[in-house]
Amino acid sequence: MAKLNYTHLRAFHAVAHEGNLTRAAESLGVAQSAVSTQIKTLEERLGHALFERRGRALHLTEAGRIALDYADTAFDAGTELVETLAGRGAARQVLRVGALATLSRNFQLSFLRPLLGQPDVSVVLRAGSLGELLAELEALRLDVVLLNEAPRHDAATPWRSHRIDDQPVRLVGHPHRLPAGRPVADILRDTPLVLPSEGSTLRSQFDRICDRIGVTPVIAAEADDMAMLRLLVREDAGLALVPPIVVRDELEAGLLVEAEQLEDLHEAFWAITLPRQFPNPLLARVLRDTPRT
Repeated sequence: MAKLNYTHLRAFHAVAHEGNLTRAAESLGVAQSAVSTQIKTLEERLGHALFERRGRALHLTEAGRIALDYADTAFDAGTELVETLAGRGAARQVLRVGALATLSRNFQLSFLRPLLGQPDVSVVLRAGSLGELLAELEALRLDVVLLNEAPRHDAATPWRSHRIDDQPVRLVGHPHRLPAGRPVADILRDTPLVLPSEGSTLRSQFDRICDRIGVTPVIAAEADDMAMLRLLVREDAGLALVPPIVVRDELEAGLLVEAEQLEDLHEAFWAITLPRQFPNPLLARVLRDTPRT
C-alpha cells in the first residue's frame, strides 16, 4: 500500500484551517492551482471527498473532518517527540460533547464517567442552546448532544435520539420543610417552591399535576438552570422540583431530603446523534456504558 504524501496532507490542512484556497496557497507559498491539485490527489488516495463547495465557501465533509483531526495530530506531533521516544506518547481519541446549558452537571458527569481518567482519551465539552448544539452536530463539530427532551426531526434532519436515562422528579428541601407523614398536596399549598421556568417540559408536567389536584403553588423563585435550582434549595429558598441526581451530594450528606414522589413525574435524558459513515468509537462506549441512575 502506497504511503500518504504529507505534502498533499499539508495542503489539505492549510485549506481546512483557512477555509479558502487563495489564503491557503499564500500561507504555503505556492500557486493556488498546485494546492487544488494536491488536494484532489489526496482525495483520490483516500477514496473520499474532503470538501464540498457551498456557494463560494468550502466546507469539510464527514471524511474531511476526520482527516483534519488526524492532520492536526500529525502536524502537532513535533512538540510531543520527546515524550513519544520516552514511551509516554499515545495516540489520543477525542469525543466532542454538546450539552444544553441548563442540563444537570451531575448527569453530564455520569454520562462521561466511562471515559474519564483514560490516558488516551480527550473529552471536549461545549454548552449552548438547542439550536446552537444541533447546528454544531449537523456541521460535524460535535459527536453527540445531551438534552432532557428529544428534538423534533424530519427527513431533512434525521437525528437519532437515544433515551439513556429516565428518573423520577421529586420535591427536595431542608428537613424542616418536609415533616414526616405530611401529604404532598398540603406541602404544595403553603410551602414556597423553587421551580423550573415556565415553558420547560418539567414545569409543564408539574403545572398539570397542580391543576389536577386543585392546588395553586406558592412560587418563591424560578430558574431555567438546574445548577441555580440546586443553589437556591441549598440556601433554603424553598422546596425545589428537581431530579434527585441534581442534588445527589446534598441528599447523601443529609442536608436535603425528599418528599414522596409526585404521581408519575419523570425527566428523561437523551443523547442525540446523527448517522455517520465513520462513527466515533468513543460514542459507542459511553452509550453502552453510561450507568443508569
